Amino acid sequence: MKGFFVMAGGFAGAISRYGFGEWIDPVHGFPLGTLLINLIGCFLLGWFLTYVSCSPRVKPEIVLMIGTGFIGSFTTFSTFSVETIRLVQAGSVLPAVLYVLLSTLAGLLLAEAGRRWALSGGKEGGKE
Repeated sequence: MKGFFVMAGGFAGAISRYGFGEWIDPVHGFPLGTLLINLIGCFLLGWFLTYVSCSPRVKPEIVLMIGTGFIGSFTTFSTFSVETIRLVQAGSVLPAVLYVLLSTLAGLLLAEAGRRWALSGGKEGGKE
């Protein structure tokens, strides 16, 4: 039964990722859609996992469906990796480095921002 919850969330996450990726066009060959998808996913997962760790009311099946299924399939490390290699192969080394740095550093910062937001109850300037 756990697999069903992951599958249901994964389907929704994959469709959302595809739609969002189609909506955001690359900017001069820079994979802006994938960057935004991954950064949004970092924030969402940081928030969601912190929220559920503080709220015993959330069932484990929901955590699987949203955390592993939806957010896991919404974000994509493999596409990030391939797009980075393509940028380098196209001679766009500086944009590739920028993409890697933005993806990792901003991703970490956004995951932490999501965690802090969950701890504050969604209020700005809340407690940690």
